[in-house]
Amino acid sequence: MKKTLLFLSAAFCITTSFAQSGEEQAWMSFMTPGEEHKMLAKDDGQWSEEITIYMNPSAPPVTSKSICTNSMILGGRYQKSIHKGNMMGMPFEGESTVGFDNGRKVWFSTWVDNMGTGIMYGEGVYDKSKKALILNGKMTDPNTSKAVDYKEVMTWPDADHQKMEMYAIVDGKEIKTMEIVFTRMK
Repeated sequence: MKKTLLFLSAAFCITTSFAQSGEEQAWMSFMTPGEEHKMLAKDDGQWSEEITIYMNPSAPPVTSKSICTNSMILGGRYQKSIHKGNMMGMPFEGESTVGFDNGRKVWFSTWVDNMGTGIMYGEGVYDKSKKALILNGKMTDPNTSKAVDYKEVMTWPDADHQKMEMYAIVDGKEIKTMEIVFTRMK
């Protein structure tokens, strides 16, 4: 009987240690920055922004300029971007966080700024053939106070240029609302 209990006890300890090491491996994979995070880090630094906002199809777009500073944070796991400039004649500040969730294998982005009190949150995929990060999410429409769908598309024509296009999704149709052209500052 003692031998059986000793055997069962040893088997339980071995099984438990394998389960723990499996859990530890999963956690390590989840927390370790990968190729996606290295891709984000390539965009660290300062960028000039040329912003075009399409507020009304019957009116000309509104344009402005800003500066964006990107930096990887929390051990290279996320990229924080700080945007400063003027928009529609007012001082403008905004912050975003972009990352890749190793567990769910999904890209995500958050956005807050001084022209609102809500947060935008989107998730999506990176299309290697188009060099495009495509995110879909929700934001608050200040006219209705309701959450509305949006689509954001980031493209990288080369290492020193980026373009972000924003679309409102209305009745299943994409309506372009904004475009930002980024140029790396040397």
